[in-house]
Amino acid sequence: MWNGNRLEQLHDWLNERWSRLIRNSLLGTKDPEAEFLQALAYAVLALFFTQNHNQEGALLMIDDAQLTLGKYRPRFLGVHVDPILAALQELRPLLVGLAPDAECPLYPFVYPKFEYTG
Repeated sequence: MWNGNRLEQLHDWLNERWSRLIRNSLLGTKDPEAEFLQALAYAVLALFFTQNHNQEGALLMIDDAQLTLGKYRPRFLGVHVDPILAALQELRPLLVGLAPDAECPLYPFVYPKFEYTG
């Protein structure tokens, strides 16, 4: 879903998995996997929001994602975190100062492929 830019669907998938995990884990939202899934969901929303004229929301999600994903570098659960963080770090300064409903500042909007090592 990430590589196909189906970010809305990916967010829903991550949210379902996160919800199930926090219900079933003794650690709840403190579970490292749950925290990681939530941070991925924030990153996904940032990319979705910037493409859909919600630059203010994208900035908020970038900041939240960066705070948490940094704890899981370079890789967690097989997911390569650094390319995701790099995309967010590149996008963030381009959003600062834009009108909340401005167009995406990158055209074409390209971000790194999702990398997973099983």
